[in-house]
Amino acid sequence: MALSRSILMATLLGCAAGAALAQSAKDAYLQDARGGVVRNTSFGDARLGNLCWRTGYWTPALSIAECDPDIAPKPSAAPPKPAAITAPKPAPAIAAPALVRKCDFVETLGADDTFEFNKSTLRNSAKARLDAVAVRAKACSQVNMLLVTGHTDRIGSESYNIRLSELRAAAVAGYLASRGLGGAEITGAGKSLPIKACPGTMPRKALIECLAPNRRVVIEVQGAAR
Repeated sequence: MALSRSILMATLLGCAAGAALAQSAKDAYLQDARGGVVRNTSFGDARLGNLCWRTGYWTPALSIAECDPDIAPKPSAAPPKPAAITAPKPAPAIAAPALVRKCDFVETLGADDTFEFNKSTLRNSAKARLDAVAVRAKACSQVNMLLVTGHTDRIGSESYNIRLSELRAAAVAGYLASRGLGGAEITGAGKSLPIKACPGTMPRKALIECLAPNRRVVIEVQGAAR
């Protein structure tokens, strides 16, 4: 019995001496010659009597699971893999809108060249100019707007001049339609948009001549060129 205790003590001392020379993962516990942890019995659950012999190095932080499973540090979980970064897809190229060439123009016909004073019948001299307007408009690939607006001078009542301006615009639009340029929108502005002012003290004949620029028909064309 005494001999067994001597052998055990020698083993313990040898293990302790080896631990002093080089620490390993089990330095906090006595180890036998094969590197196994020395226990107070050779069987049973370590938590129920099969206890490991601790050295002077032992601290809770140095516990190992096979000897102190309740306090041994748990292995740290592997850090999560960084999420793959997907480069954003380039935005689809937006085609620049095709430039549409315009076929817009405005033609103004003086009433004295187109109509006699206080009349709404086209003069023959005006028809040549309207023929040119029709040719120019039909050269467009598409006409989106054809607006004919009649204007008068200030002589006469407002209602009379509205009606006279509408009749003059209708006469112009009708002639354009006879030349293949139909679909005109007709409006009469009467005397509401004068472009020349004349004193009211002038004799009537002189006043009529002075106000001539206000008696006009304006043709507006908007469309796309070929």
